Amino acid sequence: MPSREPWVGSWRPHKARGPIAALYGSPGPKYALPGLTGISKHDPTKFKAPMFSFGTRHDMSSSDCSPGPRYLVPSNITREGHDGTPAFSLYSRPKEPELFQVPGPGKYTPENSGKSVFRSAPAYSLAGRTKELSNSQTPGPASYSLPPVLGPSTVVTSAAPTYSLCGRSKNGSFHEDLKKTPGPAAYKVVDPCTYNKKPPQFSMTGRNFQPGETTKKPGPGAHYPERVTFTSSKPPSFSFGLRHSEFITPLIIDVTE
Repeated sequence: MPSREPWVGSWRPHKARGPIAALYGSPGPKYALPGLTGISKHDPTKFKAPMFSFGTRHDMSSSDCSPGPRYLVPSNITREGHDGTPAFSLYSRPKEPELFQVPGPGKYTPENSGKSVFRSAPAYSLAGRTKELSNSQTPGPASYSLPPVLGPSTVVTSAAPTYSLCGRSKNGSFHEDLKKTPGPAAYKVVDPCTYNKKPPQFSMTGRNFQPGETTKKPGPGAHYPERVTFTSSKPPSFSFGLRHSEFITPLIIDVTE
């Protein structure tokens, strides 16, 4: 249907196909704000009211809640318990338990209980030493020693300088055989450069000759000055015939015999 709107130049006004952001004061449909209803994508900054769902009705269970034939009930079980009929088994006879051997009246001696009931004076016995005391490995008084006060290894006091009188050594004494001592020739003289400044040193080596060249060089007869064309003009030269290539294929002709 043709529109009745007039043309504005080469453009005719028409209805917009979608929302235009310039026509709204707010961002409009540019931002997808979360909703305030339902559970999915609810606005977390707003209060959420309690919600209830209309679920489906479940099937009604049967009134018979007994396990049925799933369990094997013994025949001697009734609603009041086990039946009163006697039952017998073919087992061996168990041993009778022994009687408790309680002490009789003659086991007690009440005449010896005077020390437990009445007060008694202290009594001591001169008995032999028991074996348990021999196992006691405690050190006696002689096992302890006080730290020394004399000598260099004192702990509590300060030690004065000490000197020892040791025996005469055989090395360097008259007991030593002087014939076995090394003579003057057994020692090497120390190089003076070890403890003094080292002077400059010069060596007299053999004379070195300049190495000669052993390559072969052309003599005067090996040169052809008449063939030189760089210094003078070269006359024109001509060749007889065409110069063929070395790689040309030869002419092959089939000849009948």
